[in-house]
Order: sequence, then C-alpha cells, then structure tokens
Amino acid sequence: MNSSEIGKIGEDAACRYLKNKGYSIKGRNIHVSHYEIDILADDNGCDVVVEVKTRKNSDHGYPSDFVDKNKIERLKNAALRLSEHDRDIRFDIIEVMYSLEYGNIEITEVNHIENAF
Repeated sequence: MNSSEIGKIGEDAACRYLKNKGYSIKGRNIHVSHYEIDILADDNGCDVVVEVKTRKNSDHGYPSDFVDKNKIERLKNAALRLSEHDRDIRFDIIEVMYSLEYGNIEITEVNHIENAF
C-alpha cells in the first residue's frame, strides 16, 4: 500500500470523525492555485480548514509535528483565496494513527487538534 492510499484512508477516517462530531464536510482535496486543503468543513457557521496527517506510529514524532511553517503559510494562503469573507476561518489538524496487519489497515487513534495554528 503506497503513501497516497494510506493518506486517503486517513482522510476518510478524519471525515467520519468530523461528521460524528456534527461537522458538515464542504470539500476534500480542494486545490487553490498550487495549494491543497485536505478537508474543508463547516462547524456551526465557521469554515474549518483541516490538515490530516496519517502515521503508523509516533516513533519519529507526532503527526502534527510534520506541519511546518511553510505548510501553515500555504494553508493560510489557500484559505484566504477560498474563503467567504463573512465567515470565520479556523485551522485544525487531525492526527490519524493506524496499524497494518496482513495488508489490512486498522485505525487505532484519531486526535483532533482544534485551532492548531
């Protein structure tokens, strides 16, 4: 299984998690110029830009540790280009941890960091 397939599985898990919390999903993998937003959701009238990081373990740091300053700036620029100016925007990170056994992925943890940056 390649990294893009694993990333999609992580995004699917993140969407399920958000829907269970009452969010509505406005879009996935939204391309704005040369930027990409993993998930755009609505949380009670607030646009939520969600960066999803999927990892097998935290041996090399937590998934959110891989959202660096450059990624944050790219996400902010994309959100500004995409946003409706009368709505608030929030930036969240969802960390998805998984295990892989016999070729099957099992989601082991979903951690939602609201107002991550």
